[in-house]
Amino acid sequence: MSDSDRALSILRLDHPLAADSAVAGAKAANLARAARRGLPVLPGFVIPVQAVGDLDTDLALKRRLREAWTRLSEDGSRALVVRSSSTAEDGAVSSMAGRFVSVLGVRGRPAFREAVGEVVGSAHGPDTMAVLVQPHLEAACGGVMFGADPVDGRTDRVVVAAVRGGPHTLVGGEADGTRYVLTRRGRVIEGAAGGPLTRPRLRELARLAARAAAVFGGPQDVEFAFDGAGALWLLQSRPVTALAPPPPRRAPLLGPGPVAETLPDALAPLEEDLWLAPLDHGISEALATVGAVSRRALRRGPTVRSVGGRAAADLRRLGAAPGRPSRLRLLNPVPAVRRLSVAWQVGRLRADLPALAAETVAGVDADLAAVPPLAELDDEDLTAALRWSRATLAALHGLEALAGSLLDEPASVTTAQLALAALHEDRRRGWDDPRILTEDPVVLALTPPAIGAPGPLPDVPARAGRPREPLPPREALRLRIRWVQELSARVAWAAGRRLHARGALARPELVRALRMPELAAVLQGGPLPADLERRPAPPRTAPLPAVFRLAGDRIVAEAAPSGDGARPAGGGRGTGPVHSGDGDPTPGSVLVVRTLAPSLAVHLPSVAGLVAETGSPLSHLAILARELGVPTVVGLRGALDRFPPGTHVLVDGDTGRVEPLPSATGTRPSGEESVA
Repeated sequence: MSDSDRALSILRLDHPLAADSAVAGAKAANLARAARRGLPVLPGFVIPVQAVGDLDTDLALKRRLREAWTRLSEDGSRALVVRSSSTAEDGAVSSMAGRFVSVLGVRGRPAFREAVGEVVGSAHGPDTMAVLVQPHLEAACGGVMFGADPVDGRTDRVVVAAVRGGPHTLVGGEADGTRYVLTRRGRVIEGAAGGPLTRPRLRELARLAARAAAVFGGPQDVEFAFDGAGALWLLQSRPVTALAPPPPRRAPLLGPGPVAETLPDALAPLEEDLWLAPLDHGISEALATVGAVSRRALRRGPTVRSVGGRAAADLRRLGAAPGRPSRLRLLNPVPAVRRLSVAWQVGRLRADLPALAAETVAGVDADLAAVPPLAELDDEDLTAALRWSRATLAALHGLEALAGSLLDEPASVTTAQLALAALHEDRRRGWDDPRILTEDPVVLALTPPAIGAPGPLPDVPARAGRPREPLPPREALRLRIRWVQELSARVAWAAGRRLHARGALARPELVRALRMPELAAVLQGGPLPADLERRPAPPRTAPLPAVFRLAGDRIVAEAAPSGDGARPAGGGRGTGPVHSGDGDPTPGSVLVVRTLAPSLAVHLPSVAGLVAETGSPLSHLAILARELGVPTVVGLRGALDRFPPGTHVLVDGDTGRVEPLPSATGTRPSGEESVA
């Protein structure tokens, strides 16, 4: 066959060229491959990609198309379906689900020509669209089936959503459908009795899922329908996209609780190196010292780690795992610290710890007092100060963890009490913030550490006078931790300003995007990393769940509470202000809607989340949202009333949680700009 004949041919689905996605588009090619392997596919024909541009001008092509229409429609007595088959859809990475046009129930030649033109017009670029034509199936029931759970990533499950009638109402977001979860052999794990699918039909679907996976080499996203006679038909098959890896069974159980007060905000890379690494080192050493965790176990992974720029602790290692007894009590460097049950092994340390803490506090105070004005430090001195702060913080964190675990401390005096009283007194004196910080640095305990221009101190209500008792060892150590953090923050900010003044950094705040070795190299005259401007600014994730595991970079959190109908549809986690009603959503907003209308697809690349009162996780829009990494929750009853426009919410597409937040998260002190 010549190239010209190949371009002009109208191809039946059983033609060898129909299985070539470059000729027939991905949708038709997949159906042609399935039909050749014996899967139940309706007959049909394809207008190839190379021919659609000549439909209005080539008389021979028009004649062949008319002949194909006459045969398939039985001279117009049978309705047809005219569907897109783009070379850009139904791929392994992106399905482009629902982005192109399909026209159902087409009768007569004029309507057929109009439907073909509508499908061709939905192409996103030249030479990308073929047209698939098949008989219109009057379905008794139909739906969507995934050969793996697209949200949980489990490949030992088959997930089905079905409706009475054709599947178009389900995939278009008009109907929620009935959800079933099956084993690969078709045993029902979850599913409503009395739904549109009987158990024999569900077993038949599980067999179809296995056959489709064998044909295409992996789990498939299948559109299916049962006709009035009970026959099962495969209407579409494409790879399951955005399939998240399941969390490994022995993945650490993580949570921010044990470190949330020490490092509450999202951290930039340099802040992680300056504050998070010493925190992990100090706590790990404390665990090893008291025999709570073996050093071999500690070498398997960090006790405290960064998850998208936020600090999280290994809850099992610290004995803080919820819902199960532990041989450890919580080792926690923040309030509500408990003592380790193995403290009896270190009785000598318990006796020596107060004196050791006092000696360390005095040494840190002397070192801090000896630091000259930062303007007097040269580049080598700045680097040395940062390295000293990291080593000192590791020692302070370890001692503070041990003090909180082993010592009986009075609860009458805390650093926070002392700081609040000092701030109130200083405000009454009329002192401004810089003087307060100079005269009473204890007030730093009221603010989290951050590299950048200093922000304002908080306002406080009337307080009683300062406690007269001295701070107990643990509280004294905590205060010095905050002071050393502040020193390193100011040194890093001074380095950023100095490098900006030399022209090395475009903006001083870009210093936060550097790693500690990179900053040391730049201060010694080395080049900046090539990707510095492209590195993301904190926060890089939404606030962390209280308890979660990691599967790669994906957070797998606890399940959402039942009762509101919410179903997770994937996409991860995100936050933003709610947009609902008319008008286009602003970038970074969370779109809250009643139904998953296909017209919303154009907004998905710019939104931070999608919440719908109805819809299925297997609808086209939900599939697209997962592919684009948009956190999506469907079926949340009353979402429009519960979350009015402007409400700042967290959307967790992996658990189905949608929660209001008090304000935008991840804010930085005033006067700073984004790193990226």
